Amino acid sequence: MSPEPVPPPPPCRGCDCGEPLAQRVEKGDEAFRAGEYETAAELFRSALAGLARPDRGLCLRLGDALARAGRLPEALGAFRGAARLGALRPDELGELASGLACVPGPRERRSPVGKPGRAPGEAPSGGSSASVPAAPRDLLDCPRCQRLLHKPVTLPCGLTVCRRCAEPGPGRPPVRRVNVVLSGLLEKCFPAECRTRKLAGQVQSLQRQQQPEAALLKCHQALDLAPGDSSLLLLRAESYLSMKNYEQALQDASAVCQNEPLLPKGHHVKALALSGLGRSKEVLKEFLYCLALNPEFLFSAFVSMLSSLLESFLPAALSTDLKRQFPNDLEDAHDVNGPGKIPKKGQNVSSNVGESAELLIDVADFECALCMRLLFEPVTTPCGHTFCLKCLERCLDHAPHCPLCKEKLSELLASRNFHITTLAEELIFRYLSDELSDRKRIYDEEMTELSNLTRDVPIFVCAVAFPSVSCPLHVCEPCCRLMIRRCVETGTKRFGMCLSAEHAGISEYGCMLEIKDVRTFPDGSSVVDAVGISRFRVLSHRHRDGYNTADIEYLEDGKVEGAEYEELTALHDSVYQQSVSWFASLQDHMKEQILSHFGLMPDREPEPQSNLSGPAWSWWILAVLPLERKAQLAILSMISLKERLLAIRRILAIITREMNSRQELVNSRERNN
Repeated sequence: MSPEPVPPPPPCRGCDCGEPLAQRVEKGDEAFRAGEYETAAELFRSALAGLARPDRGLCLRLGDALARAGRLPEALGAFRGAARLGALRPDELGELASGLACVPGPRERRSPVGKPGRAPGEAPSGGSSASVPAAPRDLLDCPRCQRLLHKPVTLPCGLTVCRRCAEPGPGRPPVRRVNVVLSGLLEKCFPAECRTRKLAGQVQSLQRQQQPEAALLKCHQALDLAPGDSSLLLLRAESYLSMKNYEQALQDASAVCQNEPLLPKGHHVKALALSGLGRSKEVLKEFLYCLALNPEFLFSAFVSMLSSLLESFLPAALSTDLKRQFPNDLEDAHDVNGPGKIPKKGQNVSSNVGESAELLIDVADFECALCMRLLFEPVTTPCGHTFCLKCLERCLDHAPHCPLCKEKLSELLASRNFHITTLAEELIFRYLSDELSDRKRIYDEEMTELSNLTRDVPIFVCAVAFPSVSCPLHVCEPCCRLMIRRCVETGTKRFGMCLSAEHAGISEYGCMLEIKDVRTFPDGSSVVDAVGISRFRVLSHRHRDGYNTADIEYLEDGKVEGAEYEELTALHDSVYQQSVSWFASLQDHMKEQILSHFGLMPDREPEPQSNLSGPAWSWWILAVLPLERKAQLAILSMISLKERLLAIRRILAIITREMNSRQELVNSRERNN
């Protein structure tokens, strides 16, 4: 067994032992590209040492290599040297920014927690089974600003955010009203913090109005309720800055940086306070922290300040070894609260006023104002009121207004953009799971009852419909809208069609229709495209929520065999040809009207008894023949195909004879004239 070959030693990058300057720079570039940043830094440093006068490009190369190697204080010295030789450009600080971001990286920074949608009453989908559920307090955090919701508004997509976080921009729709249900819950569970957030909003308003003294007074009131709250301390620091009280501003900003070292704004406000005090080096440090925590945070302001500050730090001439006092000065800076002090995982760095282990939620907090039951599939209107989805849809069938405040909801009705309010659904699922299970059971029982196709079948009282024949309907009555919507929601997409009867209420016989499409208009009315499926006989009927329902039994044609079948087949073919001839004899404008409404006449079927309701063409011809409704209903009720075909033949014979008589009369008048 031969010994394993020994890997060759890494190629030597060279040293400064008499090599030409250009060769050392080239080797330094090669080492940098290979990721050997320490070697590259030494090569660039030796090249600079051999120059009579510093070279700006070599200073930048050295700074990049030192930054990538993690030697940030020395990198700052190199960039300072480059700044002395020419103003720094933003694109020349990329490596420094990368190095800064790698050292104190925001390892524990919170990110918005998405709440995936789910079916009503079901657990959230996605994620592993081992995922840790959100803390009670976190459920009510705004997904955008990550703080307790303040003046919560529910967006059209169902997401709930702070009203300020949802402020409209160019091309965005106006902000909705505050969600009444969730706002009441927040005030109930977190009264002190809601009061604090309200005061904070007043502070920001006063600051915009340039009233720092009044804003400072409100800050003191808020901090009495929430001592040490970082956002309030920042607001107070900004008020102090407006009043040029830089010492107090620095004190508050330093406290924020101590409590939340990963908050860029804390370091930014601290930098402004230090700038007011003339402490330039510490200003640079804080701006570097801002850049490290968020490379895009005030980048242009950082670059301009860095260029000017680097120029003013040390008046001494640039020495060739670049071992400056800058790193030592930085280490000796007053009150260094570096972002290396990272809170432990799960530790909340901000003060949460009134935080409790569990939220005190009961059914009354999520009660629908319409059905007085627990909200099921909660939907929030633009005016801020929350209802069960089905309850809201029923109300909008009657009027396009909010059931509580009567605000117009025409746009919501036109778009039918009903998205579930995910936060309300999440809270109900988590804290009212037993009540939600009962509510879902009642809903499922109602849907099961509504989906029965023999008992309590919804009946549309209008006209006579026939199997396999299209039947478009314009639905505008509120009770009929509800009926059609329930047919779609249950998944059956079926309802019965009957004639109105003077004494019985509805006719004894009817036809089951299947919904193919529903087109809704802005006023809430709709056009329903339906087609006949099968015939039925009404056993009993009643009313439900304003529309008719019935218990029914389905009708089927009796089948024949032998000689009777042969006779039926011959009759079937004969009547079909008779029907085709009659339709062909019609005037063109009459044909166009029939075809536009009923479509083409179906082809003759090779087996007359293949369909339980009979051949499709026979029902098509009955639908287009000029018959009274009672005659149509009588033929619809027949369960003998032979009798129906004979009835069609008699009707065609009578109609053809009348057409011929009228034509002869017209011809006679023309001859006489």
